[in-house]
Amino acid sequence: MDNLTAFPGNATSNKSLSVIIKVCVVIPFFWVFLCCIAVMLHIFAWHRQFLETSRYILFAYMLINDTLQLLSSVLLFLFVMGQVKLALVFCIPLLFISTATFQNTPLILATMSLERYIAILYPLQRPAAWSSDRIWIIILSLWLVSCVSPFINHSMTKYDPAVDALSTPILCKATVVNSSPIQAVFRAAVSVLFFAVVAVIILFTYVRILLETRKMRQDKASLSKAMHTVLLHGFQLLLCMLAFTSPITETLTVLHPNWLPEDIAFFNYFCFILIPRFLSPLIYGLRDQSLRHYMGKTVFCCSNKIKPFVRSKL
Repeated sequence: MDNLTAFPGNATSNKSLSVIIKVCVVIPFFWVFLCCIAVMLHIFAWHRQFLETSRYILFAYMLINDTLQLLSSVLLFLFVMGQVKLALVFCIPLLFISTATFQNTPLILATMSLERYIAILYPLQRPAAWSSDRIWIIILSLWLVSCVSPFINHSMTKYDPAVDALSTPILCKATVVNSSPIQAVFRAAVSVLFFAVVAVIILFTYVRILLETRKMRQDKASLSKAMHTVLLHGFQLLLCMLAFTSPITETLTVLHPNWLPEDIAFFNYFCFILIPRFLSPLIYGLRDQSLRHYMGKTVFCCSNKIKPFVRSKL
C-alpha cells in the first residue's frame, strides 16, 4: 500500500525533472543562436556596403525571419512545458507568427537561389525588381504569401461559444486551437506544396548554372561559387523539410510503449525545428568570406573590450 501511494509522487518528480532537463537543453541553444544572429545583424547595420547587394539583403531578411520563428516557437515550447494557459487573444498571434515564419523560410531560400541565377546568367539585363533598391518589394511579397495560409487556417476554426477569447485560458498548442481534421490536412497540403515548389526552383537554378559553367570559359570561379551557393540552399531546404518526419517518429510510440509522446514531441522539436534553424544561417554566414572576416573582427574586438574591463575590476 505504501508503494502505491508513493508512485504518483515519484511520477510527478520524474516528470518535473524531465521538464527541467528539456528547458535546460533548449535555452542555451537559443541564446547561442541569438548571439550569432546579433553579431551578423550588427555587421549589416554598421557596414552599409552589405545592404547595397541583394544577396546580403535577402540573407539579413532570412536571419530576422528565423529569429522570429525561433522566438515564437521557444515561447510556445516554454508555455507548454510549464503548462501555462493563455487566452486566445494572446495565443493566436504566437501561433500565427510561428506558422508564417516557418513557411516563409523555403520561400526565402527559393528567392535567394533565383537571385544567384539572375546575377550569373543575366548580369547586364537584371530586372529592376532584383536590384538592391527594389528587393524590398519581393521581400514584402514573400511575407504576404506566407501569411495567407495561417490566416485561412485560423479562419476555418470554429470556437466553442463558451470560450471567451479575452479571458478563457487554454493550452497554447496548434493541436488544441486548430484541432479540426480539415485544418490538419490543409496545413500539411500547404506545407508540402510550398516545399515542393521551392525544391523545383532550387533544382532548376542549380541545373541551369551547372550547364552555364560548361559553356562559359571565363569567370568559372564565380560560376562555381554560385553553383555551390544554390546547392547550399538545397541543403538548407532539406534541413527544413526534416520537420515533416515528425509523424514518422510519433508512430514509434505505438511500437515502443515505454516512449512517452511528450518525449517524442520534444525530440522532433529539438532535432527538426531548433537545430536546422540554428545551423542554416550559421553555415551560410561562415561560408561567406566577407561575413566571416567581419564576424572575426567583431568577436575579437568584443573580447578585447571585455579583457581590459575585467583587469580594471581586478
